[in-house]
Amino acid sequence: MSQNKSNQYKITTLTGLAIVLANMIGTGAFTSLGFQVKSLHQTSTILTLWMLGGVIALSGAFSYAEVGSSIKKSGGEYAFLSQLYNPLIGYLSGWISLTVGFTAPIALSAMALISYFPYLSVNPRWAAIVVIGIITFIHTRNLKTSAIFQNSSTVIKMLLILFLIVIGAFLPGITSGTNATEASYLTELISPAFAIALIYVVYSYSGWNAAAYITNEFENPSKSLPIVLIGGTIIVTILYTLLQYIFLKHLTLGEMEGQLNVAALAAQKMFGKTVGNLFGLALSISLISSVSAMVWVGARITASMANDHSFLSLFKMQSNHLPVRALWLQFGISSLLILTGTFEQILVYCGILISLSSMLVVIGIYKIRKQPDHKEDTGFKSPWYPFFQIIFVLLTLWMIIFTLYDKPWESLAGMINLLIGMATFYWGHFKLKYFQK
Repeated sequence: MSQNKSNQYKITTLTGLAIVLANMIGTGAFTSLGFQVKSLHQTSTILTLWMLGGVIALSGAFSYAEVGSSIKKSGGEYAFLSQLYNPLIGYLSGWISLTVGFTAPIALSAMALISYFPYLSVNPRWAAIVVIGIITFIHTRNLKTSAIFQNSSTVIKMLLILFLIVIGAFLPGITSGTNATEASYLTELISPAFAIALIYVVYSYSGWNAAAYITNEFENPSKSLPIVLIGGTIIVTILYTLLQYIFLKHLTLGEMEGQLNVAALAAQKMFGKTVGNLFGLALSISLISSVSAMVWVGARITASMANDHSFLSLFKMQSNHLPVRALWLQFGISSLLILTGTFEQILVYCGILISLSSMLVVIGIYKIRKQPDHKEDTGFKSPWYPFFQIIFVLLTLWMIIFTLYDKPWESLAGMINLLIGMATFYWGHFKLKYFQK
C-alpha cells in the first residue's frame, strides 16, 4: 500500500516553483559575467543586458503558460511542438533537449560547482562527473525523495544569494569610475557584441520553462503552471539584476574578464580571502540544486519521446513511475560533454539550439489562438497579446543571427546536431515500417 501511495505522489506549486528557481539560478548567474565584460565595458549596458534577458524570459513564460494550459502534457517543447506543428519538429526539439538542452547545462553547472569548490585538488572533470552521478542516483529513488531534496537545496541557494545581495549593497565597492570606459552606452547597446552577450544571459535565464516539462506531475497543473512559470521568472529577474550589480560594484572589469568564479572573487573582495573561500564553498554546494533540478526535468523529455517512438522504448517510465534508464542516459551524455567540450563552447552551442526551440513554441501561440474552441478555453491567457510574443521572437532572432555570424563553428555544430536528430527520426520510422511488421 505504501509503495502505491509513493507512486501516486504529486508535486505542489511550491515544489514546482523550487524547480523553476533552481533551474534558472545556476551556472550563468555566477559565471557568465566574466565572458560579457570581454566586449562590453559599461556597467549600465551590462545591467540593461540582464534586465532585457528577464524581459525575454518573462515573455516566454507568458506564452508557455498559455500553451501549457492548452496542451496539458509533460515533455515541454517536445509535447508542444509535436501537437502544434508536426511530429518531426517536436522530435527535433526533444532531440535538442536530449543531446544538449539539459545535458549541457547539467555539465556546465557541475563544472562550475567544482570550480567554486576552494579545497579540491582532484581532477575537476572527473569530480564533476561523480557529482552528476550521485544526484542522478538520488532521483532514481522516488518522486517524494526528489521533491524533498529539491526544495531543501533550493532554499539554501536562495538564502545565500539574498545574503550576498544585502551585504554587498551595504559594503563599500571599488572606487567610482574604475569601470568607466570611453565606449558610450548607446554604442554598446546596438553593437553585435551586445547581441552575442545576450546568448550568455538567455542561457543564464534558461529554466524558466522547466515546469512545462513535468506538467503531469503537478497536483493541479492548470492552476500551478502559470504561477510557477511567471512567478519564478519575475523573482529570478530581480535577483539576477541585483546580483550582477553587486559583482560590478565590488570587482573591476579586468578582475572579472574570462573568469568562471566571479561570485567567489566578489566574496573574497567583500569579506577577505578566508571568508571568501568559505563563501565559494557555499556557492559550490548551492549549485547542487541547479544540477538536481535539471537532472529531474531533463530525463522526463526522453521518457515522453520514448512513449511515441518505439526505438526509444528502452527509456520509458519504469514501474516506479520514474524514468530510471533515461536518467542514466542523460548522465552518460553529460559526462561525455564534460570530457570533450570547453565551458564557453558548450554554452554558446546549446544556447542557440535552446533559443530556437523556445521561439517555435512562442510562435505556436498564434496557432492556438486560431483554433475554433479557443474562446471556450478557460485556461491561462497571455496578457497584452501579441506584444510579449513579438518581443520574444524579434530579440531571439536578433541574437541568433549575430551569433551565427560571430560564432560559426559553434553554430555549425548545432546544425549538424539537428541533422543527426533528423536522421535518427527517419531511421526509427524506417525500422518500424520494414522490420517490425
